[in-house]
Amino acid sequence: MLLKSVAVKNFRCYADEVSVEFDDLTTFVGRNDIGKSTILEALEIFFNNSVVSIEKGDACIHSGLDNVEITCEFTELPPSLTLDSGAETALAEEFLLSSTGSLQIRKIYNCSNKKPTAEVFVIANHPAAAGFQNLLELKEKELQARVKELGLDVSLKGNPGMRKAIWAASADLQLTETLLPVSKAKEDTKRIWEQIESWLPMFALFQSDRSSRDSDDEVQSPMKAAITAALAEVQDDIARIQLKVQQKAEEIARNTHEALKTIEPGLARELTPEFTPPTPAKWQGLFSVGLNTDGGIPLNKRGSGVRRLVLVSFFKAEAERRLKSSNRRSIIYAIEEPETSQHPNYQRILIESFKSLSLEAGCQVILTTHSPGFASELPVDSIRFVSRDAATGRPTIQAGADVFGIVTDTLGVTPDNRVRLLFCVEGPTDVVAFKALSKALHAEDNTLPDLDNDERVAFIVLGGGTLKHWVNENYLRALNRREIHIYDRDVPAYAEAVNAVNARGNGCWAAQTLKHEVESYLHPDAIHDAFGVTIAVTDHPVAGKATPKVFAEAYSLAQHFDGVMKDNAAKARLAERAFPLMTAALIHQRDPEGEVVGWMRRIRDMLQ
Repeated sequence: MLLKSVAVKNFRCYADEVSVEFDDLTTFVGRNDIGKSTILEALEIFFNNSVVSIEKGDACIHSGLDNVEITCEFTELPPSLTLDSGAETALAEEFLLSSTGSLQIRKIYNCSNKKPTAEVFVIANHPAAAGFQNLLELKEKELQARVKELGLDVSLKGNPGMRKAIWAASADLQLTETLLPVSKAKEDTKRIWEQIESWLPMFALFQSDRSSRDSDDEVQSPMKAAITAALAEVQDDIARIQLKVQQKAEEIARNTHEALKTIEPGLARELTPEFTPPTPAKWQGLFSVGLNTDGGIPLNKRGSGVRRLVLVSFFKAEAERRLKSSNRRSIIYAIEEPETSQHPNYQRILIESFKSLSLEAGCQVILTTHSPGFASELPVDSIRFVSRDAATGRPTIQAGADVFGIVTDTLGVTPDNRVRLLFCVEGPTDVVAFKALSKALHAEDNTLPDLDNDERVAFIVLGGGTLKHWVNENYLRALNRREIHIYDRDVPAYAEAVNAVNARGNGCWAAQTLKHEVESYLHPDAIHDAFGVTIAVTDHPVAGKATPKVFAEAYSLAQHFDGVMKDNAAKARLAERAFPLMTAALIHQRDPEGEVVGWMRRIRDMLQ
């Protein structure tokens, strides 16, 4: 399951309901104390109620209301659920989905008590017609009676089958958005909720405000996340253990019940054996793991920079590990201000690790930042801008191209006045590819530019890109810098754009690749070294399949994915993992005509 959105209401500064959508990588940006971390902490309360737990004072003091509402919406839902009886069902068949097909779960916390209590609801497009609206609460005998009453020809064993037949008998179910209580429910509603809980994403929060105890959270959190990640990948084993414990416990309970019947039959009739499995949060609390330093020096005494390096190392290792693993429960990493106390080089490692993690199936990354340097390297699609309404003073969350200008002004992201040449490409993966190719050729011939480190060249991405790319396009272009455009040959219409640039007569230059696209310049050895799969890299598509599609099929098969990854995801993986492994020798083998070298020489000459 993937988190699609969260809505918070009456939680701290968010008096009115505020909703925000999530991507694979989502970044909250804004000034200090504006409400960025509040969203992450609301998610922690929703999923775990551990690192941050709901408190009496969490209800917004300005509203006068006691109830805090946190509503999460999920996609990529389990195809089926198995109830205790062994009967299979599905969320859609039980009318537990929204009108758009997503799963919405609302937790309402009553903060009038010293220790707030929670009630859980599923918000669903559910039958409201009389006689058809509460079937999930009915016992097997009650469902059987309803089937007989309607004269339906259906097996009287298996609650899901009987419910399905009863609902099908209605001419108009009057589907209505309904709050269905599940945390205190009985019968199949309770069983279905237990199944849903086991599918919810694991959530790991890393906070920026940290204590300085020997068990410092700054170090403990990555290690706790290691446990979270491990548990996410052994869910089948946990399910088997729980089933064995449940079977044995219920057997003992039944024996006890039978013995009670011989002693006090009246009391026995009032009791029913019922097994409740532990929640995911309780499983996480059973284990701990730490890191010991040389000489017995506590890690929290080694300085914040060293301790924060543990955080960098964790995410770098996790990005690499998840690339090689599969069959895992989804997981969400939420990190507050990851750039804190980090050298710029380590910040770049973090950013690349976050991007890589967010590409992995079943993995989402949520960040907060107010650092202009860190924010400028983030994909524009990931940005959620948190600010306060000028009239009401209440926090708002905005997304989309309309807020990029506001974000750059708020954070102070400015264009680099050292830039002399604008490099215009189609997409963000092209930026990574050209940087890697130039670095490899620069190592062989240092007269050629290293685009990854040459501050005289700024990239402009015509489709997406980072906040820095947006700034380049919206500010630097107005300064009439010279431009170089390189576009893939897979779009014939680009030929007109190339001709238009070359016709300017102002020193700008444009070209289309001779091969199908930039991924066609990869060497099979680089792909194999990065991913362990062997594919044929061709100059142009074969049987309608270009290099990204061929790679997607081979890698998805090797990783045992349920389907084939999308082309955009394949391109992103190739850019992040394979292009950095390209050497000058591999480039020459794939490009004996010297087209790539020619591009770099052109850039060198335009800079001189």
